[in-house]
Amino acid sequence: MVNKPICYVPGREIPEVYSGTPTFLGLPKVEGQNDLKNHDIVFMGVPWEGICTWGSYSACELATKTIRNASIRYGGYLLDYDLDIFDYFNGADYGDAAVHNGNYDMTFASIREKYLEILNEGKFPVVFGGDHSISFPLIEEFAKKYDGKIGVIHFDAHMDNMPSFGEEKYARCSPFYRLYETSHVDSKNIVHVGPRGPRNNPAALQHAEDNKATVITGMDIKLNGWQQAIKKAIEIASDGTEAIYVTVCSDILDIANNPGGPPDPCGLTSFELAMMLHECGKANTEAFDYVEIYPVEDKTNVSSHTAVWMTLHLLAGVTKRKKGL
Repeated sequence: MVNKPICYVPGREIPEVYSGTPTFLGLPKVEGQNDLKNHDIVFMGVPWEGICTWGSYSACELATKTIRNASIRYGGYLLDYDLDIFDYFNGADYGDAAVHNGNYDMTFASIREKYLEILNEGKFPVVFGGDHSISFPLIEEFAKKYDGKIGVIHFDAHMDNMPSFGEEKYARCSPFYRLYETSHVDSKNIVHVGPRGPRNNPAALQHAEDNKATVITGMDIKLNGWQQAIKKAIEIASDGTEAIYVTVCSDILDIANNPGGPPDPCGLTSFELAMMLHECGKANTEAFDYVEIYPVEDKTNVSSHTAVWMTLHLLAGVTKRKKGL
């Protein structure tokens, strides 16, 4: 592609998606739906934080900026696989969905509208949040494209399947409850990967089981290995489906690997997550989101850099699959 992202190129021109914020990896900026036709992988942000479910606001809406700022350090070449994603695909940054603080209806409608423009052009969407509530409208629209024949692999320290938080049914602790309810997703193809620890409601595991969703706990992964866990997740998400959606909450990672996220110990290393995402990419993953980074807690922006790395490992897997490498 023209202006391919490559690191260590002095004076390389980096477009801005808006003033002061570079595009992801310095990729071309897309202004409108008609410009999507020339690109294969499209990046989008949702700078949204809804209701607080613990403590105060986390400022996760800032992560669409901090991830992009971190990204321009990198290119699409991963020495690990001796593969450059952008030797095979064109990529572009489509900016952010419009949000209205405190207004779920307007914000979710805006997310759906912008995301549908990417889906309708047949592009591979990568979305950065934002809090985890955004995954519900994203996954539901993705499912409609495939007439409900999708699997979902959900990497998270928490189940996120509470019926509501108080009166707010779209809170960040509830997106998977909403997905269990929707007719567009079959819950038997939803796999929760990595939930762990004391910040899970006692009813959450039972509710997943009642809806035929699968849970692979963080303890399962640590005791039995990441390879076994991701193989099982992919098999379940692929059973009778045409595509897989992968969603990552930053707290799937151990706190040592995620200083800018919820402080949850006993989680995955960045290596384990990278390898599991790479396997997802090699399977039939056709959409991806990464959410819940809290930049104000992370002065050196480690968690945003990690999000870039994880995204590239998944996309390298997608490249291998789609190009027969």
